[in-house]
Amino acid sequence: MEPRFASKPSWLKVRAPGGQRYTELKAVFRKLNLHTVCEEARCPNVGECWGEGTATVMLLGDTCTRGCRFCAVTTGNPRGAVDVREPEHVARALSQMPLKYVVMTMVDRDDLLDGGASHVARTVRRLRDLRPEMRIETLLGDFGGHLDAVDTTADAGPDVWAHNIEVVRRLQRTIRDARCSYEQSLKVLERAKRRAARGTITKSSIMVGVGETDDEVVEAMGDLRDVGVDVLTLGQYLRPTPKHAPVARYVEPLVFDQFANEGKAMGFAFVAAGPLVRSSYKAAEVFLSSRSRETSHVFSSPPERLLPPAALIRR
Repeated sequence: MEPRFASKPSWLKVRAPGGQRYTELKAVFRKLNLHTVCEEARCPNVGECWGEGTATVMLLGDTCTRGCRFCAVTTGNPRGAVDVREPEHVARALSQMPLKYVVMTMVDRDDLLDGGASHVARTVRRLRDLRPEMRIETLLGDFGGHLDAVDTTADAGPDVWAHNIEVVRRLQRTIRDARCSYEQSLKVLERAKRRAARGTITKSSIMVGVGETDDEVVEAMGDLRDVGVDVLTLGQYLRPTPKHAPVARYVEPLVFDQFANEGKAMGFAFVAAGPLVRSSYKAAEVFLSSRSRETSHVFSSPPERLLPPAALIRR
């Protein structure tokens, strides 16, 4: 296990975010009172994604009703509190920003009857009214396995419907909250794929480095593909604080390349795999590459980036 103050491998080190586009977007986010997961989670890719016109905003407050051992978001009971003005405010604010792709994520809200599904759907629809050309991805919880809530969000018409399975089957009870489950995550992903409009992309993510074996990762990839998931991201787990689950291993870039090749063989439309890849990593590029499979079978390498080598492979 990782010592508390152990140094990280060289491939996990990146430059601090900066540049004109990053600075401008940060100022606009503050002015419009929007909070991004990119900043709050200290994502290592924030500078790169913002520079490409992609950002992730969080809906339904900052208190999650679940307590997963990998996540630094505050856990508590919001007692049904919801800002009913948020869908309009967020949609109007985002419509004014120089973004081409936005990811809307949420905290789990088991205190709400529909888990917050209608709130998310209203935000998506309003942004679609104001900026029809903007691509929208929703990265959502499992809504306690209630499929009517999944339907509500899928019917809102996001371009990408995402839910993260997070870890392999064996580690679900160790790493995720007891109200989550491997089977439940697969069930909501399968429902979203069947319910969403034709052409909607489904997406999920796996963290590695928390005690799984490579074979278990490949098994989880296969399970996701079996329920129709189109896009997969795989990244290294990094411990947010000493109170969270420790890092069991640092997975080398070559292993991520092997995972990506496995995913390609399984038929995923796109696999983003690398030490610093996160669920919303290069979301706009992933979306466009996934859609391009319908018109082209020629693979184009992604543009040069500051991060260490990672596998970005589409079918």
